[in-house]
Amino acid sequence: WLDAEARSQKPEVRIIEAGAHDGKLAADILNWLQQHRPDLFARLEYLILEPSPPRQQWQRETLTQFAPHVRWSNLQPSTLNLQPFDGILFCNELLDAFPVHRLGWDALAEKWFEWGVAVEGERFVWAKLSTFNFQLSTSELESVLPDGYTIEICPAAAAWWREAAGALRCGKLVAIDYGLTADELFRPERSGGTLRGYRHHHASDDLLANPGEQDLTAHVNFSAIQQAGEVAGLQTERLVSQPKFLTDIAARLWKNPAAFGGWTPAQTRQFQTLTHPQHLGRAFRVLVQSRPQ
Repeated sequence: WLDAEARSQKPEVRIIEAGAHDGKLAADILNWLQQHRPDLFARLEYLILEPSPPRQQWQRETLTQFAPHVRWSNLQPSTLNLQPFDGILFCNELLDAFPVHRLGWDALAEKWFEWGVAVEGERFVWAKLSTFNFQLSTSELESVLPDGYTIEICPAAAAWWREAAGALRCGKLVAIDYGLTADELFRPERSGGTLRGYRHHHASDDLLANPGEQDLTAHVNFSAIQQAGEVAGLQTERLVSQPKFLTDIAARLWKNPAAFGGWTPAQTRQFQTLTHPQHLGRAFRVLVQSRPQ
């Protein structure tokens, strides 16, 4: 995942971002380190795991001024194949993009089934599959679940996290995403699951409409991701809401305003958007796991 030249340089500090979108978050991180931690920045290598050539190009354009410190890898999310590394690997709104299995509860038969997709006329429709290959620990809930109760599971995201954890020799894994714990997901009142479609920034419950023209995403089961990391030997440091995570960081920084610098009104509005429960603060969680040296 790194070429021979990169391996021979052995940077002292490595940050890996899996799926960097347009590169703006990477630019913010690198800019802050350059301004406030120049010694660390000088020893930094920032690796972006991005299989999409167009996205790589967007990121390169955004990160031009940091070019000597940034590298790219074409690793596919489903086949991570990371070599052992020390440092920090993080992802922001990546795990919710992994494909999910949509499951339903048959109250009369008292068993789970999987929803598949079939063609009816000229449109896609939901259809029950004849096979079911998953183990669910929901026996204590099944007596109260309504018929047709729907949930999503994402083995691919847990497998990805487990592989990243296995490659981490020393450092941290961090995930920032829409998500809930298992206790929050598996509730009778949450009968429709969390799978949603988004088209032109508008949510839609018609998941099979406009194929190829809307994004489908489901909330991350953070309990499953946490367990995957712990099975690989990581310690869980935090699993908190995004507002809690960010305000704790801000509180530490505000103790030393001279080193942190003042905020502009625009930065204050951005912080409020990220932490306010009516905006991005409501559904986002942050998971931090580590392997000590």
